[in-house]
Amino acid sequence: MDIMKELVDLSNFYGKDPEFVLAGGGNTSAKVGDELYVKGSGAALAAISAEGFVRMDRAKLKAVVNGKYSKDADAREKEVLAALYAARAAGEEHKRPSVETSLHDMLDFTFVLHVHPALVNGMTCSQDGKKTAAALFPDAAWVNATKAGYILAVDSQKVIDAYVKKRGKQPAVLFIENHGVFFGADSRAALDKLVSGVMGTLRGQVKIKPEFIQMSAQDIDDELNLGNAARAAAAIRTVYGKFEGSAVTTYVLNWETLHFAESRGAFSAVEYAFTPDHIVYCKHKALYLEDAAPDAVNAAFAAYHAENKFAPKIVFVKGLGMFASGKNVKEANAARDVFLDEIKIAVYARSFGGGKFMTAEDIDFILHWEVENYRQKVSVGAGGSKRLSQKVVIVTGGAQGFGRGIAEQLAKEGALLVVADLNYEGASATARQIEDINGTGTAYAVKADVSDEASVAAMVDSAVLKYGGADVFISCAGVVKSGGLDELDVKSFEFVTKINYTAYFLCVKYTSRIMKIQHAADPSKYYDIIQINSKSGLSGSNKNFAYAGSKFGGIGLTQSFALELVPYNIKVNAVCPGNLMDGPLWTDPEKGLLVQYLRAGKVPGAKTIEDVRRFYDAKVPMGRGCREIDVVRAILYIVEQEYETGQAVPVTGGQEMLK
Repeated sequence: MDIMKELVDLSNFYGKDPEFVLAGGGNTSAKVGDELYVKGSGAALAAISAEGFVRMDRAKLKAVVNGKYSKDADAREKEVLAALYAARAAGEEHKRPSVETSLHDMLDFTFVLHVHPALVNGMTCSQDGKKTAAALFPDAAWVNATKAGYILAVDSQKVIDAYVKKRGKQPAVLFIENHGVFFGADSRAALDKLVSGVMGTLRGQVKIKPEFIQMSAQDIDDELNLGNAARAAAAIRTVYGKFEGSAVTTYVLNWETLHFAESRGAFSAVEYAFTPDHIVYCKHKALYLEDAAPDAVNAAFAAYHAENKFAPKIVFVKGLGMFASGKNVKEANAARDVFLDEIKIAVYARSFGGGKFMTAEDIDFILHWEVENYRQKVSVGAGGSKRLSQKVVIVTGGAQGFGRGIAEQLAKEGALLVVADLNYEGASATARQIEDINGTGTAYAVKADVSDEASVAAMVDSAVLKYGGADVFISCAGVVKSGGLDELDVKSFEFVTKINYTAYFLCVKYTSRIMKIQHAADPSKYYDIIQINSKSGLSGSNKNFAYAGSKFGGIGLTQSFALELVPYNIKVNAVCPGNLMDGPLWTDPEKGLLVQYLRAGKVPGAKTIEDVRRFYDAKVPMGRGCREIDVVRAILYIVEQEYETGQAVPVTGGQEMLK
């Protein structure tokens, strides 16, 4: 048997199953002779390889638990950690072993699996947990709730020693109150059978199961207004960012989160932490709000921060549900997933006498324990320092062409992209491409018809419920139908106007509502609405009056919106690109402008598409058409400056100059 291959396989198997492992938690080990291979701290079981395990000297490990240490808790844990490091085998000094390494060594089985399944913790975090475990699993051992780290190791050793003395063998299952479970076996098959048996027995005992089912559109209409939830998310994210420097907030909607948000009484069942993992990723206490108006959120967060020295990661709002925050997407999503685990535990615990939170003393220990703080830092990652880091940017028309190029470029600067387009498949492809390059969760696709008011409102709500707000809105969706007065019909004229002019109004109307809430929550921040206009918005365009007229109108809207929204620190500007000669707007063989202009006879004497291209290139002093990166640089300038609004910034290579 290749023990290391078996260890990696079982680690990946259980690590990829969210029933057993969340946010990179859990650990595994294998014993090979006098050495123990244990998962490195911060590594994720789902993807761990043989190199992710730390090789430990078992003889030295036994001395860790039996050592003499300071009576001061902080000093003791530092001394124990140093002793644990000293137990690493030669060549492993650069690795950090799991904090539960000593417990893996105590259980004298070839393989040991330590996980925190919500189903198991429904029992271990319940009022009747110990009694239930004794009845259901008479061959298992139970360790009472205690401080993590050295104290847990010492208490576990005492329990194992007593078990051996009484039964002449070690326990293959070790339940730890308010923590999780250890399984030990000498083969993978035996381990799987053991785990399956415990889980199956508990499934047969639970009377109530969590309802994490997707709510239908009708359910949502009947139960709550998603617009209210979006406004709450915007206030929560903004205030969280005031205290923590940056923020992403995601909204969690299911029947269970709505249930626990019904009242303070319902919420009390999940208010505090059940396990150390909940503290590490969600902090020890969630916050309940009767009102999510900016003033109310500010006051509640200030009181919470004064008591705890950090902002609440989990907030329940009466009648709306649960909001999870973090400094970045990964941290917010980890808080969301781990707190959903807390909810599962609370529901399962109803079958075992009700939930039992960790004690205040044990909570305080975890909050200040360097080991768990390190694990969180490694697992969730740090925030970025790019120009648009953690800014939520909505781009309409992002499924293809120019809009897609803008979205992809802004994502490289650290933005969280909401890609909105009527072509949802294309928007999804853009979002996937962005995630492939920049990481999971960095882009989100929304289907939106920008000419339809209800669709625009839903687009903005969807974006805000995904990331918690809107920092930059880029109105890029647009259409062109060229033709002279004798050729263009009213239907085509009105279609161009609806997409290029009216849709811009609708997008600003609904985006600014969110930005106003963010301003009320933190008046020091600035927000941006940017219309991708055109050089045709600065100068008339022969036989292209529908497009030029809509773009001229867009600049009028930009200037007017800028005046109205400046009291809220919402800057409204336009970027007026020159001809994007290499983009699909111009090059599409059926609908591109090169073809349209050739057919319309807009270029005198032009016989081919290349004639049209040369004609327009010759108009540009810089000698070439505009490119995506030119426009993106203008967008970045607009976002970063705080003193200009109502401007139409030309990016035309000198073809159109400001007067």
